[in-house]
Amino acid sequence: MLLRIRRPTWFSTSAGAGVLALMGVAAGAAGQARQPLPASELAVIVNDRAVTWWRSGHAPPAWRTPNDDVMRAVQWRDTAGAVSWGELSLRGSGEAFRTGVVLVRVDPRRTTLRLDLPPADASPAGWLSAAGWSISIAPANARVALNAGQFTAGGAWGWLVRDGREIQPPRFAPLAPAIVVDSTGAVRIVPARDIDSVRANGGVAQAFQSYPALLASGRVPRELQSAALGVDVAHRDARLAIGILRDGQVLIALTRFAGLGGVLDRLPFGLTTPEMAALMGALGCSDAMLLDGGVSGQMLVRDAAGEAHEWPGMRRVPLGFVVVAR
Repeated sequence: MLLRIRRPTWFSTSAGAGVLALMGVAAGAAGQARQPLPASELAVIVNDRAVTWWRSGHAPPAWRTPNDDVMRAVQWRDTAGAVSWGELSLRGSGEAFRTGVVLVRVDPRRTTLRLDLPPADASPAGWLSAAGWSISIAPANARVALNAGQFTAGGAWGWLVRDGREIQPPRFAPLAPAIVVDSTGAVRIVPARDIDSVRANGGVAQAFQSYPALLASGRVPRELQSAALGVDVAHRDARLAIGILRDGQVLIALTRFAGLGGVLDRLPFGLTTPEMAALMGALGCSDAMLLDGGVSGQMLVRDAAGEAHEWPGMRRVPLGFVVVAR
């Protein structure tokens, strides 16, 4: 039975990565007093110099254009290919004092994006209840592989469509949009309120839900603009996000703790959710959402020469998302 939650309720993934998401927002939330975000700021390293580009006390409610300093800081590789990737270094507050970011830019016109499932025998109850996927079992022809969506103790959460077949219906949550790959290969992030109509219209080749939304048509969700609106805006964690650039390309961002020389890069230290929304906006995304981060966040990138670059997680998950060349 589909439950529509009428009051703010916290939902924690079984990944234990500290990822919290709002499953329902009270109708009266609009009347709550606005409280400021916790004090924090983000700087980016440009030419060996830290340049502050975001402060919580002056956080923009919308991103219409990329941030020049952030864009200059990215060291892109394989820029002529269908999959390009790069890195940048951030200096943030608290646990984010040294944060590395791995970025992948994917052209859907030249690639195929699809869900990847763990082995059928990963769990006696079936793959939906399993946590059997990791980048180590991604297809050999995958240019990119990462963990997808969120999950509960019962397995993968929310809407799932693979190769045109719906294998799990949507779940209601106002901050839980869906990545949708249509039958032409185009990729978009569908707001939670529009999932039912998109589902009814058909033509969906791949889909999965996640939460929370970070950007919608360039705007930062109200729940991420101030505290006490149901989303934990102070919690820091390793983050994984996916977004859509204004030219239709897909952008993936994975953060890693870069302190102590990077030897502890899998520690779940990093950005807050509002900071991650700012990063995706500064990189030029119009729409974006978080995926499961913390100790679950993981990604593989095969460069133009075929060399694999891996950022493993610390646990397996129920579902992956892969990019292969057409």
